[in-house]
Formats: sequence, structure tokens, C-alpha cells
Amino acid sequence: MMVGSGALHATVNAIFKAGGPDKMSGRALIDGSSALLVLPLAMVVPLPSGAWLCLAGSMAVHLFYLQCLIRAYAMADMSAVYPVMRGSAPVIAAIAATVVLGDAVTPVIALAIGAVVIGTLLVAARNTPPLHTLGWAMASGAAIAAFTVVDAKGVRAAPTTMSYVVWDFIATGAGIGGFYAWWRGGDFIVAARSQWRAGLVAGALSVVTYGLALAAYKLGNVARLAALRETSIVFGLVIASVFLRERVNHTRAAGGVMIALGAGVMILLG
Repeated sequence: MMVGSGALHATVNAIFKAGGPDKMSGRALIDGSSALLVLPLAMVVPLPSGAWLCLAGSMAVHLFYLQCLIRAYAMADMSAVYPVMRGSAPVIAAIAATVVLGDAVTPVIALAIGAVVIGTLLVAARNTPPLHTLGWAMASGAAIAAFTVVDAKGVRAAPTTMSYVVWDFIATGAGIGGFYAWWRGGDFIVAARSQWRAGLVAGALSVVTYGLALAAYKLGNVARLAALRETSIVFGLVIASVFLRERVNHTRAAGGVMIALGAGVMILLG
């Protein structure tokens, strides 16, 4: 579930990165499409009683995350910043999950997370973007870790996994997507005319990728699962090289291998 989620997450980010220059409108289209797609399910799933506070917290953290993501992608290649933001998240998430959720981090999981982090550093070691761009990427990673723990707590508190998934996307789409669309005004209408298809595809994939992640968080160890999702870095490197025509050097490729090895250890031995 988490490896599949990682692959789809990299695809969503590639669609977002390859979109038009108006990144805020692009996110409004993606998040708004996700909300519209799951809206009919709100009629059949139970209300997420016990998880409303987590939903509110998740939306606030997602807004901060998307602001950092937009700024990072506006300044550098996906292959440069995506690994940093995704790779910095597992360590923070592991610490937070241990403190907040009481999830244990075994020595094997710790070593595997370490391999993911080393791989991330290798990916970011060559041709790094300016420090302020890396700062936005690192801030995105911290936000990823924060909403990972908040959403893991929320999905465990909700009556069903689907209840939290549906209302999480409705809250994010209506709140953040609606805010971005309002903020851009007429520019959003212009962007929507050319980007609505890509936004719809990315919105549908977003529901699947984060739905898989939330379902996994309800079932298993968050520290391990959060690190497993960072296999998205490997998929992201491949997509950036093949489809976005970005240069992926040997050091970044070696980092991708380290990340894959760390994920493999967690799957087999974690």
C-alpha cells in the first residue's frame, strides 16, 4: 500500500511541477477536484466523530506545506527539491510518532530509515539549489512529518478509514483549494481553462495515493510506513529524468538505490 502510494505521489507532483506557471491555481484545481470526486461518498460514510480536531489541524498544516511546496517548485527542478522534502520527513515523523502515538522504532526500522536519509542526502548532494530554496524544501519535509502524525492520529480516531479519507479531502479541497481559487481570482479562471484536465487527473490520483497511506497508518507502525512512502523519491527521480527531461547524475541515482534498499529492508525485516 505504501509503495503504491509513493509511486502515485511522485506522479501527482510531476503533474503539478509540469503544469503552468500559476502554481497556486494548479493546486486549487488538484485539491478542488479531489474534494468534488469524494463528495458523493460523504452521503454514505459516517461523520468522522472524534477526529474533527485532527481534520482542522491537518488542513492548517497542509496549507503551510503547500505554500512551501509552491515556492520550492518555483525555484528549482523537481529532481533537486522533491528528494529533500520527502527524505527529511521520515526522521521527524518517526520521532513524533514515537512521542505522540507511542509507536515503537526497532533497531531494524531505525537502520532502514537511516538508509533512506543517507540516500536522500546523496540525491541532494550534487547541483544543489540555493540555500533559501533548500529551506523551503526542508520546511515542506517538516510539514509532511507533522500532517503524517496528525492524520495517523485522526484516522485511528475516526469511525472508519473511509470516513476520515473522505472528510479530509473535502476539508482540504474546500478550505485550501477554495482559498487559492479566491486568492487568484480571474487568473484562476484563465489557468482552469488550460489545466483542468491535468488537475482532474492529479486530483483523482491524490485521493488514491493519500487514501492508501491513511489506510496503512490505521493498520501499522507510522514511523516505518512514513519511511516506506519515501520510495516516492525513486519514482520521482525516474519521472523527472524520463518525462520532465531533468538531468539525474550518478550521485542522485546512487541515492535512489540507497532509498530503495532501505525500503526493501523495512518490507522484508521491519
